[in-house]
Amino acid sequence: MTANALTIATARDALRKGEMSAVDLTMSCLTAIDAGDALNAFVHKTPEIALDQARAADARLARGDAPAMCGIPLGIKDLFCTKGVPSQAGSRILQGFKPEYESTVTTRLFDAGAVMLGKLNMDEFAMGSSNETSVYGNAVNPWKVDARHLTPGGSSGGSAAAVAADLCLAATGTDTGGSIRQPAAFTGIVGIKPTYGRVSRWGIVAFASSLDQAGPMTKTVRDAAIMLGAMAGHDAKDSTSADIPVPDFEAALTGDIRGKVIGIPKEYRMDGMPAEIEALWAQGVAMMKDAGAIIRDISLPHTKYALPAYYVVAPAEASSNLARYDGVRYGHRAKLAQGDGITEMYEKTRAEGFGAEVQRRVMIGTYVLSAGFYDAYYNRARRVRALIKRDFETVFADGVDAILTPATPSAAFGLGEMKDADPIKMYLNDVFTVTVNLAGLPGIAVPVGLDATGLPLGLQLIGRPWEEAALLNHAYVLERAAGFVAKPKKWW
Repeated sequence: MTANALTIATARDALRKGEMSAVDLTMSCLTAIDAGDALNAFVHKTPEIALDQARAADARLARGDAPAMCGIPLGIKDLFCTKGVPSQAGSRILQGFKPEYESTVTTRLFDAGAVMLGKLNMDEFAMGSSNETSVYGNAVNPWKVDARHLTPGGSSGGSAAAVAADLCLAATGTDTGGSIRQPAAFTGIVGIKPTYGRVSRWGIVAFASSLDQAGPMTKTVRDAAIMLGAMAGHDAKDSTSADIPVPDFEAALTGDIRGKVIGIPKEYRMDGMPAEIEALWAQGVAMMKDAGAIIRDISLPHTKYALPAYYVVAPAEASSNLARYDGVRYGHRAKLAQGDGITEMYEKTRAEGFGAEVQRRVMIGTYVLSAGFYDAYYNRARRVRALIKRDFETVFADGVDAILTPATPSAAFGLGEMKDADPIKMYLNDVFTVTVNLAGLPGIAVPVGLDATGLPLGLQLIGRPWEEAALLNHAYVLERAAGFVAKPKKWW
């Protein structure tokens, strides 16, 4: 096994024992990244920064001052601001933008000794489910079963592809409606969206501020626990950051869920659900039951309203957040004709800088916030959101410890297959994930099996707020029972 194929946990142990150096581990990843250009996962490579950080990590290891992430090479989603390194959010409008500051998440990871290999591809401003809205062109799923290239999912498609292809040991992602969990399921890796407020949003380019949450994308549940521990914690710079202690997530992985109650929501049995997804879900239920969990059928009655509510709330917040991109102080600015004024500069810059999907969502958001429609759409969606949150609160108050659902309605689909379809068809990829964001809950996707063509399929576990430790333990049990060890065959 090459060093870049290691997990965080195995690499950590090898580094601490002196069996390899952080520089050697980093070089292994950099070599893999250069060989993996066909995946288009990395959009800005930072080898000099990576090697400097690796040398510093080796010095810490030599001193015996080595946190769990010390010397671990990571990919960073392009949505995270990284000082002096292009941070474009996959958009033309932020072309050339190099922040003078570091996001809280990357600061914490670097303080813990992690190594940044570069920035990862993503849907523009995190708006998309296939990585096809990126200004860099789409990332490609390393899994392939025929001549077609497949989507790695979105918006964290570059992160998922890079981890699945062993270009890095792990990656940061963000999740507004499923953008960590859906690509994780499509690529056979683990992705966790923490409770809203568990991880600071400061220095992450905003899409929908009441929904966005950063989390790790990793090869195993144990790795997710290790990396989340380094990312999480209160941040005074983020007013929505919770001042709640961060437990030892890795220590919580006992593998014992005897007597825990797992809820199975009847509303997630959608009309037309593929038989393979149904079978996978039933398999997951059996695995949890065999581990000693109590299986209980539950109802989340307002689930059917989640997608429409999400696609009102998220565009409304996006239209507000994206109003700041005007070409005045940074990023792309359109060339103006003689006689053009400030209004024409705004209009031309935004028309050139924003892609079609971003423009669509900004216009929807502006519409639902407008005076004549605010109550009919936005306020109604907010009320629905409150009902969805109450559904979960009721179920958890009734003794349910975690909820098991499918992660996605299908395996990865072909790139281009949905590009010209009704946008709603693409939005349906989020059908199992958006409720978690609307309710602010933690959710994790775990690879469980392969479909008939050999593509990975995942299940989702949803936990109580602030109980990521228990959620990770449930996921650990599911992971061990599933025994998923499949890797994509290298074609790139």
